[in-house]
Amino acid sequence: MIAIVGGGIAGLAAARRLRANGREVTVYEAGGEDALGGLARTYETGGDDIEQFYHHLSKSEETIVELAEELGVGDRLEWLVGKNAYYVDGVVHPLDTPWEILAYPHMSVYDKFRLGMLTLEIDVRGGVPSFDTYDDLAEFEDVPIREFLLEHTSRGVYENFFEPLLDAKFGSRKDDVSAAWLLGRVKFRGERDLLRGEILGYFDGGFAPVIDALVDDVGREHIETNARVTDLDTRDGGVSEIVVRQDGEERTETVDGVVVATMPNVLEDLTGYACDIDFQGAVCAVVTMDEPLTDTYWLNIGHDAPFGALIEHTNFVPPERYGGDHLLYVASYVQREDEWLATASDTAIEDRWLDHVAEMFPEFSRDSVSRFRLARAPRAAPVYERGYLDLVVPYDLAEEVADGLYYAGMASEAQYPERSLNGGVVAGYECADRILGK
Repeated sequence: MIAIVGGGIAGLAAARRLRANGREVTVYEAGGEDALGGLARTYETGGDDIEQFYHHLSKSEETIVELAEELGVGDRLEWLVGKNAYYVDGVVHPLDTPWEILAYPHMSVYDKFRLGMLTLEIDVRGGVPSFDTYDDLAEFEDVPIREFLLEHTSRGVYENFFEPLLDAKFGSRKDDVSAAWLLGRVKFRGERDLLRGEILGYFDGGFAPVIDALVDDVGREHIETNARVTDLDTRDGGVSEIVVRQDGEERTETVDGVVVATMPNVLEDLTGYACDIDFQGAVCAVVTMDEPLTDTYWLNIGHDAPFGALIEHTNFVPPERYGGDHLLYVASYVQREDEWLATASDTAIEDRWLDHVAEMFPEFSRDSVSRFRLARAPRAAPVYERGYLDLVVPYDLAEEVADGLYYAGMASEAQYPERSLNGGVVAGYECADRILGK
């Protein structure tokens, strides 16, 4: 039997592929039934469920699309327009169409040209366009992101466009981040409609139908919830047994292999294998409102706000699917366990965040808010620091720990240059294929 530690999308994907190839599998999820799917878990609304942490797909995320097709839910995938804007000095500046970008007052025409060339992956340094400079991300692994942007774009692009975004995403860690991460993001993002904006994917009904179909395909009889793997036996150079705590009791299970599909701290607790990747926490609220706040989907913030971005989901997916309610994500990353956001109560965060939304949008009324739900993830995303690829955890840990041990969690190579549900599926498949000898 192959034990899968973790019932997120990576663990479920590994279990599905193994079972499809005739292997006996059990998925052990430490949380309850609602924890299956990991960061794709949901809240109820007046209509469809909504993810506790915002999700969408880019056109480059092909593996999860193929999985949805195989599960029979591919016809639910819709490609929608996700409008983007930048809030600067009290004004929302749309940044989707060429004329909106040209009208943006906080960068010069030259700045916009240099930014545009970078997003098209064209290097115009020296006056002669090069189309292959950015092909190999490894060449930029040790280049500081600020140094890269000043050289490959302009000071105006860095200070007036990227720096506030880096502050919001990485905070005090922004100077540690690699230029390879930024270039990877450029490659990762979806295609654009020049007349409308970025094209992003979302499933009718959200990601819950995909997770539900995946769970059903694996078979609920092969998934145990409230079952925490607390130890594994590698004394003879291979994985032979695991210890499972469930309902207050411990038991030992004989295994032929183990896939750890969780955060690397769990891998370290079980095996002693230490991962040097630093992780950010995330705090994300879903605010239910009677009326819309803006007409944009993704609003970046160009000042020192107590949150990183406002993502108005019902400007992407129609509010009619949520009983007519308007749903707004307010989200922020957490870099240190001792900072205010990591320790504040839900009520304190609600007050500070909604008070600041009211400062940004004087017409906003707290009376329009009928619900404020807050989710926290202490390890939501890696810090993509310089030299990151040297720190990823191998899929096959035979050399590092023991034969029959595999890793499909957030610290795997599949989650670079950006963590995603698609990356989780890829990581799960990579481990399963190694077990199957493919």
